[in-house]
Amino acid sequence: MGRISTGGKVAGLAAAALGGVVVRDLTQRQHALLRNFPIIGHFRYWVETVGPELRQYIVTSNDEERPFSRDQRRWIYASAKGENNYFGFGTDNDVEGLAGYPIIKHRTFAGPGATTARHGSEGVAVPSAKVLGGPRGRRHAFRPASVVNISGMSFGALSEPALRSLNQGAALVDCLQNTGEGSIAPAHRHGGELIFQIGTAYFGCRDEHGRFDLDRLVDLVASAPVKAIEIKLSQGAKPGLGGMLPAAKVDRTIAEIRGIPVGVDCASPSRHTAFDDVDSMLDLVEEIADATGLPVGIKSAVGNMDFWDELVELMQPRTRGVDFVNIDGGEGGTGAAPMVFADSVAYPFRVAFSEVHKRFAAAGLTDDVTFIGAGKLGLPENALVAFALGADMVNVGREAMLSIGCIQAQKCHTDHCPVGVATQNPRYTRGLDPTSKTQRLASYVLALRRDLLKVSEAVGVVHPGLLTPDDIDILDGQRSAVPLRELYGYQPGWGELGPGLRDELVEVMARLGEDQKGR
Repeated sequence: MGRISTGGKVAGLAAAALGGVVVRDLTQRQHALLRNFPIIGHFRYWVETVGPELRQYIVTSNDEERPFSRDQRRWIYASAKGENNYFGFGTDNDVEGLAGYPIIKHRTFAGPGATTARHGSEGVAVPSAKVLGGPRGRRHAFRPASVVNISGMSFGALSEPALRSLNQGAALVDCLQNTGEGSIAPAHRHGGELIFQIGTAYFGCRDEHGRFDLDRLVDLVASAPVKAIEIKLSQGAKPGLGGMLPAAKVDRTIAEIRGIPVGVDCASPSRHTAFDDVDSMLDLVEEIADATGLPVGIKSAVGNMDFWDELVELMQPRTRGVDFVNIDGGEGGTGAAPMVFADSVAYPFRVAFSEVHKRFAAAGLTDDVTFIGAGKLGLPENALVAFALGADMVNVGREAMLSIGCIQAQKCHTDHCPVGVATQNPRYTRGLDPTSKTQRLASYVLALRRDLLKVSEAVGVVHPGLLTPDDIDILDGQRSAVPLRELYGYQPGWGELGPGLRDELVEVMARLGEDQKGR
């Protein structure tokens, strides 16, 4: 009898302990996964903790998983949490056998290096090398305060708490958040500055027939902290493909934001109707810029090059032109898409960007345009290659999602994202608390900017925008190393800032360094 009583007490204590864990998991706000999956969620963190040991024997290496390897995710998670994001015992990348591996060539004596504190002092700003809209004299031209900004992700694709976390985090570190084509949601109005994206369905700036409405656009951007306008031609996840938001997802909030009926399937066409060629597109760009005073640019994946050849030709007289070009690599992935589009349509970033940039460089137009890149550029080594090829800023999408709790479950298209980032399902969104996720996004952006700055110093320049195609080689295992300039066919001076912009940027960074010292 005593044994049974003791066993019962133990079972009762165990049940009480589990009950206490459940209550704690449901009420804590640090981990969305635990709020949504009490007790069970702890196994995920335990497996993550012992993962390196397990993988030595039965699973995968640190670099095999795609689209983001375990090492890449670990760096993002640690950076977002403000934890130690260093790695010990040397690289575990297969540098001896990999083809396409980038090597950044540090210098021993060249260059003064940025005048920053130890480890780049995370608070040091790293602004864009160019004034956005300045060359074309836009009324509200400005120099973006951050070379790292948030890619276009719409309300509907991402949850309200996720977008709010991104917006509030962007405000903390002075970076820009792209609205995505779903227009400006209440979640975008928490202090972060915006780039408003115009998609093929003209959400937020359409009339009752779905046609582009300039007056509605002017009113909308005046109601929010919009700093620039981006016309989306295509995106890396699904270039040349329209989208569909099912009727079940079109609630009253989304309908009001997008200007569409409640409970009706919402289709985004694959092509624009407000223009039908490059000439009419440039007319629209100038019309929008004149009406709003804002810089106006385009976002596109890259396939057929005829469009880019014609765009450069029509911009050469400098009477019309886009203020920025955002190149989205085919490996981009914040939008759900058929497998063939995700895998095989549009060039990956490095080929896409270099082909476009070379055309502007040959025409002498690169100093007139701000070049933005996207497609796994939220990792320092990838971003540095982009800057060396001529990018002025990089946008981060999936990396930003990872920083606020995404676990790469790859359920974005199912409405069953287990951590509440890419879903509208209250079952999951309740677990994502913007209070903690806001700081995680900010910490991640600061860590990325710090690493970009410190590597730039190692190369002997004061800003990543001063890297050149000669500063990075691409390895073919241990057989050969080819500079980016040679690999992508850049002529001398291509991918580099003009002398005036170079001198101006050095002065800007020197002032920022002195301000940091004075604090």
